[in-house]
This record gives sequence, structure tokens and C-alpha cells, in this order.
Amino acid sequence: MRAAIAVLLLLVIGVAAAMYLAELGGTVQIQVGDAWIGTSFPIALLLLALGFLVLHGILVAIGALRRLPRRLREKRALRRRADGDAAVTRALIALAAGTAEAARLEVRKARQHLGDTPQTLLLAAEAERLSGREDAAAEAFRTLAEREDARFLGLRGLLRQAMQRGDWEAAQALAREAETIQPGAAWLREERAELALRTHDWREALALSAPETPKPVLALAAAAQEPDATKAAELERQAFQLDKGFAPAAIAHAQRLREGGSPRRARAVLEEAWAAAPHPDLAEAYLVDEPDVLMRVKAVEQLIRRNPEAAESRLLLARIALAAGLTGRARAALDALVASGEADRRAYLLLAELEEAEHGETAEARAAQARWLRQAAAASPEPAWRCAHCGTEQPRWTPVCTSCGTVGQIAWTSPARPAMPAASAA
Repeated sequence: MRAAIAVLLLLVIGVAAAMYLAELGGTVQIQVGDAWIGTSFPIALLLLALGFLVLHGILVAIGALRRLPRRLREKRALRRRADGDAAVTRALIALAAGTAEAARLEVRKARQHLGDTPQTLLLAAEAERLSGREDAAAEAFRTLAEREDARFLGLRGLLRQAMQRGDWEAAQALAREAETIQPGAAWLREERAELALRTHDWREALALSAPETPKPVLALAAAAQEPDATKAAELERQAFQLDKGFAPAAIAHAQRLREGGSPRRARAVLEEAWAAAPHPDLAEAYLVDEPDVLMRVKAVEQLIRRNPEAAESRLLLARIALAAGLTGRARAALDALVASGEADRRAYLLLAELEEAEHGETAEARAAQARWLRQAAAASPEPAWRCAHCGTEQPRWTPVCTSCGTVGQIAWTSPARPAMPAASAA
């Protein structure tokens, strides 16, 4: 409605202007040399308007002709872009379906239509990897890495290839370069942590470790690699604080304290570790400075005072008491251990030694020894360092399994226990 009123007003104004000009009269004269042209003012005004319209139309046509090549190029570019986008979509579908040759064909079409964009280069690399052409994929990744806008994508692909072929030195260099471009990237942190484990760079592995990673193991391993004694001591202390039942960490921390002139603190660390998880190596480290056999018995009593009924506590007390000639003390500890049902092969072998120590070379002693040796053969084996991943027994604790290469899975464990002898047999 408003548009109709506006048009009507324009017509009224136009008609009024035309009537005004018609009544105004007057002539317009143009003389060039002897040539003379004259016409009325309204006609001259009309001719001027028509001339303006004609000139405008000519200029518009010229502009359209000048823009025609560009419009044609834009139209072709839009068509190529549409064809390229369609090829990219088909390439993604082929990659998802695992059809390598179809993916390579569609990527080739996409690159023809779109050129070497980051998207087409990445698709080309993935298609080549899917078809097993790692060299061609590496070339595409290198091309990506040369572009400022897609450098991280190229480095990520090259890093992944380096890790797959086990080239850890090249992988570390690529990871450091990628870190400068995209610092703090979650994926890159995971890859760097994996690289640190693969290359046994324990300090970096500890710094990048995930919550589920065995950090006490990494801290102790890093301490062994650390040339600075102060930093190594701090890493050993950290390993002990993270897991006080981790015997290797407690022993290393106590040894460092003893060497630093703090034997009392070293003994306190070993006592705390024994209370958390008794281990024979802790007792060996605790008694290393005590040569007197009777004083060793007192030292053992001090060590096991927090958990005297643990199997390792009773076994240790029996062994040290037997070495000191305190056969009654050893007998009491071993009888209690057998009665608890936790005795393993070591306990029965000690009982066999105890019979000889108490009764000498007598028929009664030999009969008792034979009975304990039969019990030892049927008892569960003594615990040892074993890999929880592959089950291989290790002669000592190490951060890496020597058989399967798994990190942080060596633990002090016993194999599956057979049926224990009845306690009444003791």
C-alpha cells in the first residue's frame, strides 16, 4: 500500500513538473559556426534526458562486457569447487570404508579441482598410508609441513610414521618441533610420553606421565639416570613418598640418607617401608651395618615391631634368630608361621635347618628333616620379582621387563599357591 502511494506521488510530481515546463515556454539555441539548432525548452530537456539514458546504457553495457571474463572465471571456479568438495566427500567415505584405491582416485580428482590445499594433502597422505605407500604418504606430509598454515598437520603425520617404524631419534626431533608450533597439545603430550617410555627417558616420562602411569617406578628410574646427586636424591624421596611399600625406592632413599650422614633417618625409612610391605631386601639394607649376630636379632625386632605377625616378619626373625643360635626363638616364629597357613617353601627349609641345629646328626633329626623337606616340596614357592604382563621371573627389580619390554610391571609376587599342608602336621 505504501509503495502504491509513493508511486502515485511520484507520478503527480512528474505531471506537475511537465505542465510547469510546458507553460514556462522558452527556447534553447545551439550555434556552431554557421550551423544553428533551436528547439523549445521542454523538448531540449526531454532530449537531454534521453541522451543521458542512452549514455548510461552504453556505459552499463561496456562495464558488463569488461566483467564478463571475471564472471565466467568465478562461475568455473564455483563449479570446480563444487566438484572438488564432492570428490573430498567421496574420498572420506572411501577412507572410512577402507577402500584404498577408490580413496586415492577421489583424492586425485579433488587435487585436480581444488589444488594442493591442506585438506587435499592430508587426504592424499591418509589414502597413500591406507594403500601401504608410506613413501608417498611421507611426501604428502612433508609438503604439508612446508606450509605455514598446516605445518602441525604435516609434523604430526611424520611423527606418527617415525614411531611406527621405530625411528625414535627422528620421532623425538619431530615432537620437539611440533611442540614449538602447538605447545600443550593433548595429543602431542601423549605421544611425547610414549616416546619417553620407548627411549627410556625416565625424567621426561615422569613429567608427562598420565594419572594411571606407575610414577614411583618412573621416579626411581629417573633418579638412576640423574647425574646431579641432589636431584637424584629428590627423585628417590619422591618415589618413596608416592609408594612407601615400593621396596627398591625405600632402599635407594635409605642408602642416600646413610651416605649423607643420616643413618637414623635411613633406618626410619626402612621401618616405614617394612610396615607398609615387608620385603627381604629391606631387611638386608637394615642390617648391613650390624655385624653382631645377637644385635641383629634386636635390630630385627625393631624393624618388625609394627607388623610382627606378617609372614615375612616371622620368617625374618626365625632366620636371624637361627643364625644367632637362638633356636627356641626361631622355633616359636616358624611354628606360628606354619600355623597361620602363610608358610612357603622358605619356612619349611628353615625348619629342616632348625632340626639339625637342635638335634645334630641324629636319626630323629634326619627323620624330622625329611618330613620338613617333603612339606617344602609341596609348599608354595617363595615370592620373586615377576612381570605382571608376561609372568617372566626377574633376578632383580628393573623398571622394564627384560622379556616383553613392558614398563612398570615388575612386582614382588608369588605364583599360584598349591594346597597348603595342614597346620597340625607341624
